[in-house]
Amino acid sequence: MSSQTRVLHIVLLKTVYLYFKWLAQAFSSCRWLVKPLSRCRRYWVCCGFSFAIMFSIIGTWYLHAFIGCKPPSSLHSNWNVLKEMPIDRRMIHDNGLAQTPPMGWSHWNHFECNINETIIRENVDAMISLGLPALGYQYVNIDDCWADFDRDSEGNLIAHPATFPSGIKALADFVHKSGLKFGLYSDAGYKTCIGNRAASLGHELQDALRFASWGVDHLKYDNCYHDGSPEHVRYAAMGEALNKTGRPILYSICEWGTETPALWAPKYGNSWRTSRDAKDRWKRVKLLADDNNIWAAYAGPGGWNDPDMLQVGNGRMSLAEYRSHFSLWALMKAPLIIGCDLRMLDKRYLEIITNKEIIDVNQDPLGVQGRKVSQQGFCNCLEVWAGPLSGGRIALVLWNRGWMSDVIIVKGHDLGLPLGAVTTIRDLWAHKNLPEKFTGSMQVKVGSHGCKMYLLTVT
Repeated sequence: MSSQTRVLHIVLLKTVYLYFKWLAQAFSSCRWLVKPLSRCRRYWVCCGFSFAIMFSIIGTWYLHAFIGCKPPSSLHSNWNVLKEMPIDRRMIHDNGLAQTPPMGWSHWNHFECNINETIIRENVDAMISLGLPALGYQYVNIDDCWADFDRDSEGNLIAHPATFPSGIKALADFVHKSGLKFGLYSDAGYKTCIGNRAASLGHELQDALRFASWGVDHLKYDNCYHDGSPEHVRYAAMGEALNKTGRPILYSICEWGTETPALWAPKYGNSWRTSRDAKDRWKRVKLLADDNNIWAAYAGPGGWNDPDMLQVGNGRMSLAEYRSHFSLWALMKAPLIIGCDLRMLDKRYLEIITNKEIIDVNQDPLGVQGRKVSQQGFCNCLEVWAGPLSGGRIALVLWNRGWMSDVIIVKGHDLGLPLGAVTTIRDLWAHKNLPEKFTGSMQVKVGSHGCKMYLLTVT
């Protein structure tokens, strides 16, 4: 029995005890409540009143326990972690890019449309001063609202003259001179999603050539205001156009998972969104992780499932929640695109996004997405996630989605470890090896909304 279940039972028993104690004193203790009523009627009103309080308490506790926690029934995946291999490369569009998940920075999660070229340049400078490129963060991605509302007289996309007066080519040159790569945004429709700027439907080759001439290295392609034609048709058109430019451009398909892109997007792009937009909310992190987990088998070198950009550093979640967010994204081989204002990044958040040991899990060359292998505890909120790494190692995340600290149990058979296997354990957040060995099972107490992340190496 988990600690959450034990606490709930104790509360229920105490509530029942208090109810009967109150009932025994009903005649004498409730006169203040129903003074005008007869003694008999006063008795029954007090009974009803106490019943209401008792069931309110019970209902509150049950709702508290179940809020945001609606996974399937108790689960053991029977996935052999150690024997999993990357997806067949014949299934993946091969432009030579994204052999590991892309890493970088985008303004969208923090600034949205409130951007200009000065903000971009200052964040590029901050990336360099914080040492992020040395850890693998190399893309500087400009999202929606860079373009003007209309094309020029020749039908070309142009930058908005007030916010990007120097133009996109000049900004791309600045990024490249800083030793980084430059990303841009467009949409598989007639207008972009939030800024309502000119988009690329019907202009795929023209725009792709324009992007290449500017020196674009990464294109995020959104899915708003289109003509109703199938996603796999519209996204294929831009993918083919990018290939014709002769410039290697990483193609990020932002289709939101509505037409199960993992089934077709690997033929055209280097990453594909599997769910809704990321929000700086705990409930949304859980939703995105669950949705992304469904398509784990379709990711591999050259093409990755994308649960959307990181929210670490935007300030609406706790440190424990941000660590869980970053750990899961790393394990799932998701693109690690920072989405905060780097110019004023709190040191505590910087320590999360610069954890090299966890970044190394994300960038491991084997390229197999980690996934959920078991659920346990009250309402199945205690989860074990794992994934194989090169050299026969295993990355392990113990995630407590629940509302209080609890013990998570890991069993060797959930990880595909043979009987008698002995592994060393390294704590990737504490940056130290644990003195004990994993010899078939282990129990770890994990705080509410927190996680533990380990590296297991078979000895």
